[in-house]
Amino acid sequence: MSSYKERVFSGMQATGNPHLGNYLGAIVKFVELQNKYDCLYCVVDLHAITQPHDPATLADNTREVAASYIASGVDPKRNVVFNQSLVPEHAELGWILNCVARVGWLSRMTQFKDKAGKDRENASVGLYDYPVLMAADILLYRATHVPVGEDQKQHLELARDIAQKFNNDFAESIQRNGYNDGVFFPLPEPLISGPATRVMSLRDGAKKMSKSDASEYSRINLSDDADAIAQKIRKAKTDPEPLPSEEAGLTGRPEAANLVGIFAALSGRGKADVLGEFGGANFSAFKNALVDLSVEKLSPITAEMRRIMADPAYVDGVLRDGARRAREIAQPNMDAVKDIVGFLR
Repeated sequence: MSSYKERVFSGMQATGNPHLGNYLGAIVKFVELQNKYDCLYCVVDLHAITQPHDPATLADNTREVAASYIASGVDPKRNVVFNQSLVPEHAELGWILNCVARVGWLSRMTQFKDKAGKDRENASVGLYDYPVLMAADILLYRATHVPVGEDQKQHLELARDIAQKFNNDFAESIQRNGYNDGVFFPLPEPLISGPATRVMSLRDGAKKMSKSDASEYSRINLSDDADAIAQKIRKAKTDPEPLPSEEAGLTGRPEAANLVGIFAALSGRGKADVLGEFGGANFSAFKNALVDLSVEKLSPITAEMRRIMADPAYVDGVLRDGARRAREIAQPNMDAVKDIVGFLR
């Protein structure tokens, strides 16, 4: 009975103002994967409250992330597009998986250490427990594949560990409930590809591009107009050397590597191909070409996002319909989990 339909699950936090890193690191993959898999794309608003947030803007932030999916080419009729809090089974499964996951596993999660910083004692339990809820997000749909960036790979490995432990701990009960091979959850596989899976700050090539960075010049927002894009790229940090002609020449040059990776990803080319064209050029010429390419690729998305955001009722309708379709998958799986762990229903 444990034959798994190939299914993709992924999501982005509802923290608003999606940027180029979100687009190249996640959304572009969402668009590509919809042609091959049964896909669920979530706006993870439960994750968004693990750190201080403004309740007055959370709903608009949720709509903005959903709009960025649709404007970029995710078809909400072919895919399930929804926000996490509309499907209560996420939190329900999260609690059960909390009782499967081990404290030692969570203590090794590097993202908590990065986000909590030196004041870990004052971080929320939700921030510490974030990876277990992420595991529940994926396993609730018995997803087989998850597009992730390098920084989320550790969390996906944890999800696999939790799935394996659940299958081992409840193997006999799983079999009694009709899963003859004693396996309920698949072990989801990561999908990591492309030249810009981790887009870095335009001001510091050692830091990931982030909406939490104090400098607006550290990132290109999908809401930026052509002038803002041009200004940010031209002010992007570089080094004094010309661009190398081969990829090996990017070693030790994080800002150069970042800009070349962005150009490659936006143009659908490899880094080697880009350097074959621009190797030996100074950064001013390369940045001008990157401005033109970025405006060409991003301006239509920005315009479509604005059009979609002007109709919040449409976005809300997409999310409610997506949640209904998500629950058609989630509820039977959650019922099966309850039977397996021995709850009365």
